[in-house]
Amino acid sequence: MARRRPSEPPILPGFTHIRMLGSGGFADVFLYEQNMPRRHVAVKVMLADVVTDNVRQMFQVEANLMAQLSAHPSILTVYQASISADGRPYLVMELCSAQLADRYRKERLPVAEVLRIAVQIGGAIETAHRAGVLHRDIKPSNILTTAYGHPVLSDFGIAATLSAATDHDTVGMSIPWSAPEVLLDHTPGTVTSEVWSLAATTYSLLAGRSPFEIADGPNTSDELIARITKARVPAIGRDDVPDALEAVLRRAMSRDPSKRQQSAMELVRELQRIELEMGLVPTQADVSVDDWALATVSDPGDRTIVRAVTPTAASGRPARRRRRAAGAATAVVEVSGSSTAGRGSRRTARSRVIAGVLIAVSLAVIGLGAVATVLALQGDEGIPRVTGIEAARDGSTIVFQWADPGLLDGDAFQVQIAGGEQRLQRATEFVVAAVPGDRVCITVQVVREGRVGSPSGEKCAEAGE
Repeated sequence: MARRRPSEPPILPGFTHIRMLGSGGFADVFLYEQNMPRRHVAVKVMLADVVTDNVRQMFQVEANLMAQLSAHPSILTVYQASISADGRPYLVMELCSAQLADRYRKERLPVAEVLRIAVQIGGAIETAHRAGVLHRDIKPSNILTTAYGHPVLSDFGIAATLSAATDHDTVGMSIPWSAPEVLLDHTPGTVTSEVWSLAATTYSLLAGRSPFEIADGPNTSDELIARITKARVPAIGRDDVPDALEAVLRRAMSRDPSKRQQSAMELVRELQRIELEMGLVPTQADVSVDDWALATVSDPGDRTIVRAVTPTAASGRPARRRRRAAGAATAVVEVSGSSTAGRGSRRTARSRVIAGVLIAVSLAVIGLGAVATVLALQGDEGIPRVTGIEAARDGSTIVFQWADPGLLDGDAFQVQIAGGEQRLQRATEFVVAAVPGDRVCITVQVVREGRVGSPSGEKCAEAGE
């Protein structure tokens, strides 16, 4: 089939055209230099002969969705959106490489690299889902790479809000990475169909082909659809891919959506566990926190996983689902040494003000997902005390839980790992991934208005096999 000729690059104020980067069914992408601030950017321009009111509306939806989500480190950044002088809508985006789509078919990607990509893109998909957005076109070619080697998810052109996903509107699809229920037109897309697509994309990066593609065989659209909707997921065919990883991907690509992981984050946790079992440092999955800019203290309840001291230990998340705080984020934290708490019997008004500022700054930093040493005044007048900490072992993961003793708005739990770091959180659960046989002990105190309450009794547990 003859390829169409590329469109003419539009004249854009403040930008200088350099060359064409690529083309698609509805748009061309050009390399421009932005004059101020000076940088190279990718500009996606709609084709003049396809610009209708409906297409223009789709393009506006894509611009708005990507602008809302592109603060995520694994979602392509959009700088600007407008309409050129000749009437074509365009997006100005971060310049990234599309080489991953070629690499996975030409060379065998390391398992560790694929897991890292899958976890980071999974965090982006989970963030989109929490914002009520389905991507609906997750595939290798929509994963770009920044100049620093970070994978980013692009092309929300056929994305839909979760609330509108029951309307069965007609959308484009990429057959090899579309779930059976989407191909059979049972739904235009759901969270679990995106779990299928993320797993199919991960499979592709490992296998060098899409899951139901036959090397040197017939792979027409009809044949692919028949295999996806009826056949079992074939083996990847690599001896360095753990059986446990293949099992996770097979489950995610079950024909029955109810048998899959029920969220992108659940799949991410299982991939992190595979990393742990392989002796790798698990990849952090960045997930947005509700009202992060306004919150005094973040709630990492979805789970904060602390990596124990040894180099090979890392975060992992049991597949078993637990009650969690809504809208919370997953973080991976390395135990980095002992922390210091400001104490002393002689405290002036000046020291109280300084300590109050320090704890406020610490809480603000924690609210952005970072780790900080907590400096707070000791004093437990009227501050509730945590009691009855319980510890459950699940393989090499230890889950500490306790009852809420009565936190007020602005309060937080200060979790102290014996011989390690402190962590502020509002969740009543703390997860540690440790090397089997390691003994982990924690104490928990309530922080209120710059004061720290009495510590709980120390609770210890050993990581199992």
